Amino acid sequence: MRLRKPAFLWLLDKEWRELLASRAWWVMLALIGPLVGVSFISAVRTYAELSGYGGTAEGVGEAFSPLIGIWAPTFSACELAAAFLLPFVAIRVVAGDRQSGALKLELQQPMPAFTRIAAKALVLMAGWFIASVPAAFAVVLWRLYGGSIYPPELLVVILGHFLNAGLTVALASAAASLTDHPSTAAIVTLSVTVGTWILSFIAAVHGGVWERAAGYTPTAMVAEFQHGLVRLDVLLTAGALGLLGLAVAAIWMRLGLSLRRRAYESVAAAALTAAGVFTLTFVTTTWDFSENRMNSFPEADQEALERIREPLRIEAHLAAEDPRRVDLERRALSKLRRVMPRVQVQYVANTTTGLFEQTGRQYGEIWYELGGRRSMSRATTAEGVLEAIYALAGMTPPQESEEIFRGHPLAVPPRRAGTVFYGIWPALIVAAGVFHRRRQA
Repeated sequence: MRLRKPAFLWLLDKEWRELLASRAWWVMLALIGPLVGVSFISAVRTYAELSGYGGTAEGVGEAFSPLIGIWAPTFSACELAAAFLLPFVAIRVVAGDRQSGALKLELQQPMPAFTRIAAKALVLMAGWFIASVPAAFAVVLWRLYGGSIYPPELLVVILGHFLNAGLTVALASAAASLTDHPSTAAIVTLSVTVGTWILSFIAAVHGGVWERAAGYTPTAMVAEFQHGLVRLDVLLTAGALGLLGLAVAAIWMRLGLSLRRRAYESVAAAALTAAGVFTLTFVTTTWDFSENRMNSFPEADQEALERIREPLRIEAHLAAEDPRRVDLERRALSKLRRVMPRVQVQYVANTTTGLFEQTGRQYGEIWYELGGRRSMSRATTAEGVLEAIYALAGMTPPQESEEIFRGHPLAVPPRRAGTVFYGIWPALIVAAGVFHRRRQA
């Protein structure tokens, strides 16, 4: 006697067949290989030239870190695919049943709506896993070239892009359930994506609350993961937003409910998520998985800074687009916030570029205030910031005990990469698509 397949497994099988029937998915598979290939080949060539291709060279810190030189640009192709290709696949899978009328038949079965949307999300993430295979090819090729691989930082990069894909799936699912037509859902999804880019631009100009909010956009999240930095608040926020998208999609899949009730439930879910995300912004736990600890001060300095209990206030007279401000933020203040959660940073400027403020007496000054004591410096390097803080705290700078990271130079061209990404991968996808089509015929 044959046992009946459980309802959820039947639903997974059905959604998988829907994915295989989706032309959008096959197009994404065909395009992502060359996308990754362009990024990987360019990154390897640049890395080889900086390593002294045709000669020898010694690494100089971050310049020869595979995390920055190879993985960040290579996996950026996955970010592009998640932003511009994956939404169409997700919308096709989620909206397909509604367009064909199959959703009305499915709703007659006693199964929670969230279970239905969860099955679609699982299948879509499985499809994204397959689409990420070209990135795995890049890792294998890099290893065959003799390149160095530090597993923790590579896994963090992969985690960041899977979280980004999950957010895209959740957003596209919600848009597909909220709207009546897939094209409308695509416009809504891309509008939200562009909106996050606009938020990042506003944050770069105005800073403050905008800058804090922009830190939770998918672009900012992926950038941190590509630098080997994992923030617990970002992880939890991404999970909360992903669940919100799936919850909204599940709510609007229940066609038998009134429009008003579905709207009220959606607003309630959004309000609950907003409250949770606001609470998560106070979580300060972070982990630096980069091999060269690019996101952290040396351990001796971190231990010294952790002993400072008083709040630190920094006032920097630098415009948003001043390169010195970018250098100060990336090389010093971003690291300082991870060690001293009570640090407050305020940027003061009358213009965006600071071009006509250069002659001002105070422009370029960085004021530090700790325990009622104040000092001023113009140094934007990590060493200059630490020196000012130690002087205010009355502490002797610790002795450097860590070895300097010299990187992993590799002067090797991207041999056979073009054949893999431009030839073998598209051929495999075409062959698999033809085979599947003949099986269904």
